Amino acid sequence: MKKKKTDFEAKFWSGTRKHTAISLLETFFQFNDLAATKETLNEMVQSSVQKNTRIAKEPAEIFHLYQALRSFILAAHHIAKKAKKGKFKISTEVSFPKTAISLSEKEQRNPLRVFQNAFKVCTLQDFNDFLSATAYFSLGNFSCDTEKKIIIPYFQLIKLLEAAPLIVENCYKKMKGKGWLSGVGWLSAAEANRKM
Repeated sequence: MKKKKTDFEAKFWSGTRKHTAISLLETFFQFNDLAATKETLNEMVQSSVQKNTRIAKEPAEIFHLYQALRSFILAAHHIAKKAKKGKFKISTEVSFPKTAISLSEKEQRNPLRVFQNAFKVCTLQDFNDFLSATAYFSLGNFSCDTEKKIIIPYFQLIKLLEAAPLIVENCYKKMKGKGWLSGVGWLSAAEANRKM
């Protein structure tokens, strides 16, 4: 029986629907710089909670980031669910450079735990509401009255964004160690998915 692929709704911003969760995270960071994404998210949140304040960025840029982050969150949720069932594991013995500002040293050693904890604190609907509210309110002159509903998912999303490159790098090293990588870059998503 053929496994049904998960649709992470990435066709709009990545150009293709065919992604594994890990390849979608990698593709996300090919299209979006981590520092710039965190800065734009911060500006969106600030504009959302302040009255008569609009974000200076182009609406198309905000919409693109909104779409990409929705896919990113769906992939992160997929990975967290697989990890909970024991179907997705990463090595905790690999040491990573200290690049993630909001992650503790323990979280950097086990970024998969960050994914699992994020979805204990916030549901997919919480993240979706957060993205919709920040995109909407940052582009208008109105402010969001329920600041608490924005702040908690915002902090969790920042942690997800910082943990994701660690997970991708860990999977990359794992696949390279087993000889699963071609000469340049990753194997095709379908081939890598069969091997994992």
